Amino acid sequence: QVQLVESGGGLVQAGGSLRLACEVSGRTISRYTMGWFRQVPGKEREFVAAISWSGASTYYADSVQGRFTISRDVAKNTLYLQMTSLKPEDTAVYYCAADTKILRVAVERNEYDYWGQGTQVTVSS
Repeated sequence: QVQLVESGGGLVQAGGSLRLACEVSGRTISRYTMGWFRQVPGKEREFVAAISWSGASTYYADSVQGRFTISRDVAKNTLYLQMTSLKPEDTAVYYCAADTKILRVAVERNEYDYWGQGTQVTVSS
């Protein structure tokens, strides 16, 4: 059974930084496309960033391009999201997800097969 557990969320002032982590158990992270999504109450879960199974390709939502960086540590079987220059509109619950289909990097949430429980990120103005 594949399990994903996020950590690293919290309260930060606008302009600050946070690093989220997602520990994966049950299978090696290098067999999945991995992604980060976020959701605020009353809105749909939206794509933030993704990394291909090989780690060679990364993709970002326009809203976070240049501020967020997705990465992974295969030895630790952990996915990361480094967030800098945070804005109040980045406030959300952040989820990591794994897609067993590796032929392309999906940005659609319904393409992902496994999800973590989420971690809250709050950015104060």
